[in-house]
Amino acid sequence: MRDRYYSKVILFGEYSMIFDATALMIPLKRFSAQWQFPQSRNLASSLPSNHSLKQFCKYLSENQELSNLFDFQSFNKDLNEGLFLASNVPSGYGLGSSGTLVAAVYDRYAIQKTDDCLQLKTLFGLMESHFHGSSSGIDPLQCYLGQPFKITPKGVELLSDDFLKKDIHICLIDTKIKSNTKPLVNHFKAQREHPEFLNRFQSEYVPCVTSCINSMIEGNKELFFKSLKQLTQGQLQFLRPMITENTLDLFTTDFGFNFGVKISGSGGGGYVLGFTDDVEKVNDLLKNFEVIWI
Repeated sequence: MRDRYYSKVILFGEYSMIFDATALMIPLKRFSAQWQFPQSRNLASSLPSNHSLKQFCKYLSENQELSNLFDFQSFNKDLNEGLFLASNVPSGYGLGSSGTLVAAVYDRYAIQKTDDCLQLKTLFGLMESHFHGSSSGIDPLQCYLGQPFKITPKGVELLSDDFLKKDIHICLIDTKIKSNTKPLVNHFKAQREHPEFLNRFQSEYVPCVTSCINSMIEGNKELFFKSLKQLTQGQLQFLRPMITENTLDLFTTDFGFNFGVKISGSGGGGYVLGFTDDVEKVNDLLKNFEVIWI
């Protein structure tokens, strides 16, 4: 069992993965969660997590597809003794607050674990649906694996921890707004029912995502920032409700140097992702925002 479950960042593919397109994930080790039993100093703060876990345990035990997969006797015993998940992963920020919880419960209480990443993704999707109504399972998969990976319809390709050590720097830009994933995902699913939207999203937007991923992994900076600009324009066109008003200028302005942004997670708040090859210029540009460099 792991000591700690790290948060995650979907660099690319949060909505296109619904079409089994490629997505790129990395762990974010600044935020994490770990199991704890309450002490007198943290008894009050442990109660919300313990209560949430009890609800999650009930959901798992009543779900036909999940009810035979976990040691509920141990899970309930631990919960009755006050077990909670101590976490500093911000909720509503697209960094995997529910993903760390799902990964932690599976790691601690699954009766038989599998190493098959696609099976895990499916299982985690069923588990995380308790929190979001529906889930791809990719967030908990990242939190469980704890290392970068690219996922395609064929499977999961694990990447080395240093694959980002190229001349492309990534930051998280705080919108100061909590995101509510479920209505945004439902809106996108409703849009997907329109053939014209669906065809254009698949033919225009998804290839931009794939190009960003491949050029980033290959370290092709010129192609990456060209593809990122197209992706940003695509998000304005296809995912406008997911872009907050206080970051709209970042999506619509040409800053005259290599800097581009995109939504993180479901969008609608949380963090916006920024990419550049000039950290100093971006720090000056974003002086009115709180910025975390990855």
